Amino acid sequence: MKPSILQLNPILVPAINDKLRELYTVHRLFEQDNKDAYIQEHGASIQGVITGGHTGISNELIERLPALKVIAVNGVGTDAVDLGFARARGLPVTGTFGALTEDVADLAIGLMLAVCREICAGNEFVKTGSWVRNPHPGALPLSRRLSGKRVGIVGMGKVGRAIAQRVSAFNCPVSYTDLRRMEDLPHQFVPDLLSLARGCDFLVLCAAADKAHGIVNAAVLDALGKDGYLVNIARGKLVVEEDLVEALTNGVIAGAGLDVFVDEPNVPSVLFGMDRVVLQAHRASATVESRTAMGEMVLASLAQALAGERPEGSLTT
Repeated sequence: MKPSILQLNPILVPAINDKLRELYTVHRLFEQDNKDAYIQEHGASIQGVITGGHTGISNELIERLPALKVIAVNGVGTDAVDLGFARARGLPVTGTFGALTEDVADLAIGLMLAVCREICAGNEFVKTGSWVRNPHPGALPLSRRLSGKRVGIVGMGKVGRAIAQRVSAFNCPVSYTDLRRMEDLPHQFVPDLLSLARGCDFLVLCAAADKAHGIVNAAVLDALGKDGYLVNIARGKLVVEEDLVEALTNGVIAGAGLDVFVDEPNVPSVLFGMDRVVLQAHRASATVESRTAMGEMVLASLAQALAGERPEGSLTT
């Protein structure tokens, strides 16, 4: 009899879904209208959970799965899982660490270029016929360059390091803040976020959000200043969204490139009409390559845990 797996989020790679169905009885909770009744019926048999970084899993649901042996997060964010709660139960929680680094860093660079060079506004200008109607050089305002700009990175983990490597090709000086100085890095360490914002042109958020909430507030945005840009490819809750909207509306900062938001998929509508704001639908890791690698890591975590082994990359066991 195949082990039973509870899936809280869809996986978009057909080959991974095929392997899951081959190896396990997969219960797709996200497709159920009455989730409570579904857990009541199937919860006792569930040995593994697949979830997403944003969805996580509640302690209440964990308690309703008495046979549970592993929580496999299909992502790198674990802030929506109570790691202490899982650790106390000897329950491994894994993530797909490293699988999405390159694509997330790539999108950060894309957002930086898009927002300062106003690529989306230029695209709209051409596609709507505005260029034909207004062919003079001043019809669009001058944009700003990325090359040589000072980049401040919040969180110098794998993604932060990958972004630092990429912006070095643009001759951008890099500084960063984190819980501690990284002795193997040549970049300037700035111990507090306010000072980092004050000394950079781009403030790029890459930090884990497990313990951080609302760290980018009005004071930080004011320190970033009218020529500064915010880029967030980490978690929406790192930013006080009301403060960001106000700062963008009033020209406190120059613009923003945002892949994540506080209450996804709900985005403040006032941002939609701003040319120097570029928005994405939490898609930094949404490539075939990343999602396939992530799915393979989820499969490995399930197989290892159900074989009685400690899953590679477990954060709690």
